[in-house]
Amino acid sequence: MRIACADGYPQIAAEVDAAVQQVSGNRSGTRQLAGCTDRGSYWKHWPCLFPQHGPGRKHERPIVLDGWQSVIVDTHPWPFVRGLIHSDGCRAINRVTVRGKRYNYVRYFFANESRDILKIMGNVLDRVGVDWRYNRPNSISIARRRSVALLERHVGPKT
Repeated sequence: MRIACADGYPQIAAEVDAAVQQVSGNRSGTRQLAGCTDRGSYWKHWPCLFPQHGPGRKHERPIVLDGWQSVIVDTHPWPFVRGLIHSDGCRAINRVTVRGKRYNYVRYFFANESRDILKIMGNVLDRVGVDWRYNRPNSISIARRRSVALLERHVGPKT
């Protein structure tokens, strides 16, 4: 398994390393790339934990959680949301002008080319009470104050 971590987020990289070691018992090997570090781990059981893995692009094949994976996500939805946003999302400041007055507010996005992954994310956001919408066919936006407050509490900025 390989996970590319942007060098600008050392805390996320440390969490990846800790998770790989906790799950597999192996340390991550690293390879420096331009602006990121590729973390790799060889373990024969990775395909058991990620049965969705397969040949080709993930947005061209079905991505469905196995029953045991759904139980974990249902039991621990916030770490799942946090992981998805920290991997394929962002926290941004939205700047708008309404009737001449300037407003700045935090907004979250999650983008993925896989409709299945977007659907899984949307279902989990629904379960935790986060209002969301598609702002593009491949992107989810969370902008309502109450929902952003939930994400601030459970996800927060990347570090």
